[in-house]
Amino acid sequence: MAYILYIRRHPLVQSFIFEESEDQLYHLVSDYLQRDNLQALPNSQRSLMTLVLRKLLASSTFAIAGALDTISRRLQARLGRQQPAQSLEEEFDQDYEAFDETAEEWPEDTPEPEPVFAADRAALEQEIADLEAFRNLAVSITHNAKGKALLIALDRAFADADRLGAARKAIVFTESRRTQEYLLRVLADSPYAEGIVLFNGSNTDAQSRQIYADWLQRHMGTDRVSGSRTADLRSALVDYFREQGQIMIATEAGAEGINLQFCSLVVNYDLPWNSQRIEQRIGRCHRYGQKHDVVVVNFLNQTNAADQRVFQLLSEKFSLFEGVFGASDEVLGAIESGVDFEKRIAGIYQRCRTPEEIKASFDQLQLELNAQIDDAITHTRQQLLENFDVEVHEKLRVNLENSRSYLNRYERLLMQLTRYELGAHAEFLDGESAFRLKSSPFPDAASDIPLGLYELPRRSGEAHLYRLGHPLAARLILQAKSRVLPVAEVAFNYAAHDARISILESILGCTGWLQVTGVTIEALDQAEDHLLFTAFTDENVALDYEQARRLFSLPAVISNTKPAVSPSSRLAELSQSAQDTLLRGISARNAAFFEAEAKKLDAWADDQIASAERALTDTKRHIRYLRNQASKAPDLDEQARLQTEIRDLERRQRKLRQEIFDVEDQILTQRDQLLEAIRGKLQQSVHSQPVFTVRWSLNGSQRSHSEKREHVLSV
Repeated sequence: MAYILYIRRHPLVQSFIFEESEDQLYHLVSDYLQRDNLQALPNSQRSLMTLVLRKLLASSTFAIAGALDTISRRLQARLGRQQPAQSLEEEFDQDYEAFDETAEEWPEDTPEPEPVFAADRAALEQEIADLEAFRNLAVSITHNAKGKALLIALDRAFADADRLGAARKAIVFTESRRTQEYLLRVLADSPYAEGIVLFNGSNTDAQSRQIYADWLQRHMGTDRVSGSRTADLRSALVDYFREQGQIMIATEAGAEGINLQFCSLVVNYDLPWNSQRIEQRIGRCHRYGQKHDVVVVNFLNQTNAADQRVFQLLSEKFSLFEGVFGASDEVLGAIESGVDFEKRIAGIYQRCRTPEEIKASFDQLQLELNAQIDDAITHTRQQLLENFDVEVHEKLRVNLENSRSYLNRYERLLMQLTRYELGAHAEFLDGESAFRLKSSPFPDAASDIPLGLYELPRRSGEAHLYRLGHPLAARLILQAKSRVLPVAEVAFNYAAHDARISILESILGCTGWLQVTGVTIEALDQAEDHLLFTAFTDENVALDYEQARRLFSLPAVISNTKPAVSPSSRLAELSQSAQDTLLRGISARNAAFFEAEAKKLDAWADDQIASAERALTDTKRHIRYLRNQASKAPDLDEQARLQTEIRDLERRQRKLRQEIFDVEDQILTQRDQLLEAIRGKLQQSVHSQPVFTVRWSLNGSQRSHSEKREHVLSV
């Protein structure tokens, strides 16, 4: 029987060339962002804001037009000494939905710029004029070359999908809400006008509201409705896309937490520079349960040397767009974080002005990454294909076609416990993933536990979704936890297991004792439950946690023979040692949490004090400015007016100096109180209770290398 269905990725590159006006806009805005002194962008967030503007510039003229209008209006308000209703971050976030997440990843650069006074008016007015000119050019462009290329790409991609036998469904990713609206207009005037659905962070458009209302009416009274509007709305949009839709246009909100295994076409209309975000997008479709190869479409500006080099790195070096496995977490993690890579790319765009500079910078970056990438890929594929161990199996993107759908470890454990606890009350239909409840094991809860088909995950409309929160699962878990388990003798059969578990091979043929202890640790106003596996052989060799846990993944037989009296002192000693190790790890984690919170509070205190000091600095600067103006006053009346204003500011200056000391005392006291509150929450309360003790034996022999190869070939 085939064990792994190898689903491949097929890359499709759609080239395009900017129209003359688009190319002019791109270079004007790019040159503007490279200026040394920009009034529009706060120095403390210059790198972050520049990144966002570059992403919007690459997305569409509609996206950058909105951003240019925003910063132009803010500069005009600043010129008139007015305070905008929203921060620049809040305004950008309305279009670029990944802003908050990106902001957390990008540190601040330098302190805030000085306030603008009359000496800066000319520069400020010139910058506003430039921004308005850029915006007017952007607004005058009604069609984008990349938008036209999307229709060509969809024709090609759907032809590939037809050849692969996949459904004609596509998920189109963009980083901008305004671009999303533009793409909706483009597709609405195309042969793909039917079956378009939007997916973003708010989903407040009329179509989404109607889809949600219809979905609620259809599923009212069932466990499909969770009660969370956000979660249910996302489910409604995904269901619509699966059942009626053809194209979903999604922002980054669509790259997280949804399952699109029924769709096999991923279109990166905007390509992130963060490789992990790209992998996250493709993973919506190239995932467990996908039955068809996945086509990944990317757009490439033929006239932009930097864009071409970025795509080359992501494609050829990170292997994101083709192959069986894509860019595994091991490969991406071995290189550097996606954020660091994104920052390196952003730095090149910001720093380089000529094709020669761009080429040299990317050559250097690729040279630095080559060794890391090649070593990581070689090592990972060697581990994957040569060892073929069970630890590797758990990381593969696999599905057991015509057998059972993939279940993660906790789902699998839940179904195994359910099968045992239900016994004759249920008939299990599909391996471990579905059962039919024939009679209720809890007559008192019959109304909450209906009879019928249960699936995990649910694959058919008539089935009940079985999960940890379901009343049946909750009752079965409680029943199992309350059962008193006597000491038993268990024979684990390694030879009967269908895959190699290398960490158990050193104890084949051994016997010994094993104990599982439940530990509950209360701290930070929450409780953590842990199971400690402690075991040793009759030769008094202790097993590590993973070895002891892995024993329970093997087929086993419980002997009718009453085992000998267990060496409770040795088990208690090992259990206490494991508990101490666990507590040290949690204490270290909590200490790191405390340190991080302390740093946040210190930073908050510094910000509050800096704010007070900034007011004092602004007052001093204004006094200097007024004194300079007074020395140039044309008459006595104007000079007297300015001197009066100066004296008022000097009084304010003395008051601000005193307030700074008061503010420092208040803030530091408040910080210490908050730290003490956090320290109190970190106090741990520990409760432990043995769950069961067994006398174990591990039977079977290690499969030879040739047998393992035969197993691989049979796949």
